[in-house]
Amino acid sequence: MNKYIPTIGLEIHAELKTGSKMFCACKNDPDANKPNTNICPICLGHPGTLPVLNMEAIKHVLRVGTAVKGSLADFTEWDRKNYFYPDIPKGYQISQYKYPLVTGGELSGIAIERIHLEEDTAQSTHDIHEKSLVNFNRSGVPLMELVTKPVIHDAETAMNFAKELQLLLRTLNVGEANMEKGEMRVEANISVASEDDTRVGKFGTKTEVKNLNSFRSVGRAIAYEVERQVKLIEDREKVLQETRGWDDTLNETYSQRSKESSHDYRYFPEPDIPKLKLSEIKEFSSEILKNEIPELSNSKRDRYKKDFGMTDKEVAVLIDSPALSNYYESVVSNFRGDPLHIKLAKNYLLNETGVMLVPPKNFSELISMIAAGEISSRGAKDILALLIKTPGSSPRMIAEKNNLLQKSDASSLLPAIDEIISANPKVVTEYKAGKTASLQFLIGQAMKVTKGSANPEVLRRLITEKLS
Repeated sequence: MNKYIPTIGLEIHAELKTGSKMFCACKNDPDANKPNTNICPICLGHPGTLPVLNMEAIKHVLRVGTAVKGSLADFTEWDRKNYFYPDIPKGYQISQYKYPLVTGGELSGIAIERIHLEEDTAQSTHDIHEKSLVNFNRSGVPLMELVTKPVIHDAETAMNFAKELQLLLRTLNVGEANMEKGEMRVEANISVASEDDTRVGKFGTKTEVKNLNSFRSVGRAIAYEVERQVKLIEDREKVLQETRGWDDTLNETYSQRSKESSHDYRYFPEPDIPKLKLSEIKEFSSEILKNEIPELSNSKRDRYKKDFGMTDKEVAVLIDSPALSNYYESVVSNFRGDPLHIKLAKNYLLNETGVMLVPPKNFSELISMIAAGEISSRGAKDILALLIKTPGSSPRMIAEKNNLLQKSDASSLLPAIDEIISANPKVVTEYKAGKTASLQFLIGQAMKVTKGSANPEVLRRLITEKLS
């Protein structure tokens, strides 16, 4: 059997986080509770209306381009992408064709072709009565489109790229990119060719699978489509150039329509939006953009492993949530590199729910109390629960009020130790005979006598000294 190599290119659309829409002053809130509330004559496509550029959206795309080390345009213009569909009332979408904002670049080892800016369409809903409803709250929302070069050869790499892009958008704070909300949508262009043809740059017929709304769907759709195309080739049947959808229930792609080419859209420059010379706009200068780029994921992964001694799994959990990693950074900044404090903060943050509801300063204080042996792990969890209910409270005040501070001074613990030694002569004899497990029993009895307020490590030391 011949060996076939899949070639995959991704087109990823991501809604940008801005105050207003791309070409009008309407609120950028496609998830508004009521349909068709954030609308105006511009985003409804009324004749005679004039679009006005959202400069914040342009800067968002330029920041993404800077982060992936792409080439930022000096000159750019907008184009009309002509096609008819009920969710685009003008009969065209304002997009970029010949002069994108960003060309080239690389993310997660994958070469990028271009990144451009356009407006999102409205949202169509199809009900069981075969009626279609259109919600224009999403119409005109700034939409970034990133196109990779066709250099991906397996589904897992495609999924990882999409995840890394989502993380980048969140790190830069330019978009939330929640796929389940449609804030990021992935389309995969897939072809299959023999190993020899692929080696010399000859690819098979390309199909496009549209609107994949989860990372799992991206991986499964690509894997299915590769298998389908290989089978067609093996059966000496023709692979059609077409657009296909993905059925998440049947786990298969299905034909939607023949694939359009760029000439089908009859692109031409948008006459109502002025062309831009980006070098003339101070806030778009490369120096300003570079200074605004925060630490990116690859650098942060290496630092977390080196400075905080984290495992790959721990790093992934923190890095995948910029809000979580920012919270952790704020907490450990108070510890001046102390390994015990850093480890305790990591463990409690990753294993206890609701920690981020507590102000970082208060959580840092709680960790310091644990590290100093002032409270037990059980007491720390009780204090944390109370802090979550009353976030502004002081951990120390809560501990004092609820009698959760551990007793570590020998004078207050020795009476309890004498009591349990006297009450358990047999256990004491076993311990002196070499049964080390007996020590733990005595510590447990002392904890009961002190109602859990004793520091178990101090108890261990004092009991050992008493019985030596």
